[in-house]
Amino acid sequence: QVHLVESGGGLVQAGGSLRLSCAASGRTFSTYNMGWFRQAPGKEREFVAGFIWRTARPYYGDSVKGRFTISTDNAKPTVYLQMNSLKPEDTAHYYCAARDQGVGVWTYWGQGTQVTVSS
Repeated sequence: QVHLVESGGGLVQAGGSLRLSCAASGRTFSTYNMGWFRQAPGKEREFVAGFIWRTARPYYGDSVKGRFTISTDNAKPTVYLQMNSLKPEDTAHYYCAARDQGVGVWTYWGQGTQVTVSS
């Protein structure tokens, strides 16, 4: 089992920045891959960013490329999502997720944190 707890959401003006954190526990951090998703009211859940341990490389959804950065701190263990140049359309509930390496399904989810970007 993997337990995920997000924090760092809030209200920010357009053009501002926020950093989300996701504290992970339950298993060795490097045994699963991490990701961030978001869901706005009335919209489908959208992939935001992910990190694959095997390649040690991040990957991003098209809507956030160049603005968001995913990173990890193995010692804590925590995964971060640095969000810069925020736009009102980034407003959503953001979720941290984890999946076993080599598995396509995101099995573990946190409860999420709300990000609201005002214009």
